Amino acid sequence: MMYAAVYAAQFPLQALLRLRGDLKSKPVVVMEGRATQETVCALNGQARLRGAALGMTRLEVESMNGLVLLARSAEGEAAARAVFLECAAQFSPRIEEASRGTACALVLDITGTERLFGPAQTLAERLRAALAAAGFRASIAVSANYHAARMKAAATRGITVIPEGGEAAALEKLPLATLELAEEHAETFALWGMRTLGELAAAPETELVTRLGAQASDWRQLARGAAEHAFQSIEPALSLQEFFEFDTPVEQMESLLFMGARMIDCLVARAAGRALALVSLTVDMKLEGGRMQRLALRPAVASMDRKFLLKLLQLEIGAHPPEAAVVALTIAAEAGQSSKVQLGLFAPQTPEPSRLDVTLARLKALVGEERVGSPVLEDTHHAGCFRMQGFAVDGKASEQDREPARMALRRMRPPLPIWVVLSSIVAAKDTTRIEHSTMTPAAFRDAVNSFEITAAYGPWRSSGCWWAGGAWDEEEWDVLATRCDGTFVACLLMRDRMRNQWRLEAYYD
Repeated sequence: MMYAAVYAAQFPLQALLRLRGDLKSKPVVVMEGRATQETVCALNGQARLRGAALGMTRLEVESMNGLVLLARSAEGEAAARAVFLECAAQFSPRIEEASRGTACALVLDITGTERLFGPAQTLAERLRAALAAAGFRASIAVSANYHAARMKAAATRGITVIPEGGEAAALEKLPLATLELAEEHAETFALWGMRTLGELAAAPETELVTRLGAQASDWRQLARGAAEHAFQSIEPALSLQEFFEFDTPVEQMESLLFMGARMIDCLVARAAGRALALVSLTVDMKLEGGRMQRLALRPAVASMDRKFLLKLLQLEIGAHPPEAAVVALTIAAEAGQSSKVQLGLFAPQTPEPSRLDVTLARLKALVGEERVGSPVLEDTHHAGCFRMQGFAVDGKASEQDREPARMALRRMRPPLPIWVVLSSIVAAKDTTRIEHSTMTPAAFRDAVNSFEITAAYGPWRSSGCWWAGGAWDEEEWDVLATRCDGTFVACLLMRDRMRNQWRLEAYYD
């Protein structure tokens, strides 16, 4: 077996600085707790040189000049931990959680990965570089013993590879505090003069068990790097989400886009690590006062273009500006396979899909979202009733009928109002001898021409939505008419029975 332990100290601080490169060179402390009882839970080296320490109150920290104070963010840590886990999952599918306190720690089972990533030293270097690219500083220790790798990574910096059989020598100089003993046991070892794991490993096991119980044997095994462990792997799920909480409420679009660009860069890089593209983006803005505002971005084609996605975000925020100052920003992405289109050898070059999305976004800002998209027929008998939905390319070729069309219906947009002359036709039923009359169109005219109807078929009536404001009651007639010059036309006439209005809907070609 071979294990690689990854230890990221001061994780609340790293989660906040991951998206804020401008603060990495400044002394920063992270505060947690109630407004009147805040204490320091994490700090960087520059702040420690200024005199800051863990557990200090806000009053003590504010008395030091030059320190940057940040509030701890549970949402930001959750998003950063997901990124941390994704980076580790690139090197092993078997990962166990080993976090302690404010540190984020993982242990990877790297048994048999030599053919993929090379020897242990090479794998550790590549893993540390991947974490650094994601904005994390972590120490890594590799060992054949689970606990030896975990304790060595937490106690040292950089990369440490422990050779098999050398666990005891690698752990002998570590302090006893590495075992996280109870206070009474730590005091006992201090009275005995034991300070390091090497001294504990050299102590007689029988005497230790006699004085401290059976647990002393387990401590000694840990100190010697020989303790056994049952590996409990976790299943990391892909969750493409980035969160950032502003220090002060933001009102300007430039500030939102500046942080949105960094978040989109991280999402694209995380999706690219799994050979995926971004299908959609959901932007949640927490406004001052506790309200939430959501924006949805769905490109026509899954994209990995950072500049294009940022442009869509800019247009969407411009079309739907925040109603108040923004306190926090969350961007969640849905990943999918990127679309590929096979072009013909002699086919003309088509515009890039990103240009289409930008054009659609600009049209929505000009004419409204309900006027741009793809038409979808409504589930109703009302003629011409449809709605608009977002335009998207599914990559599937449209199926065309094999038989050629014999007749086409050319609709008038908009329909032409006409004046119709009706004639009464009397019909009799032979069985019952009951006569009834039907008013049939005999002629009609529009603003230019007059038509004489030679044959009329109908009416076909439809009605609905009587329970709502959009009720309709119409009848259709298919007619064959003659113009003044003697030419024939086939038309579709529509009568609105509620308003008693006639209109020319279409021509049959």
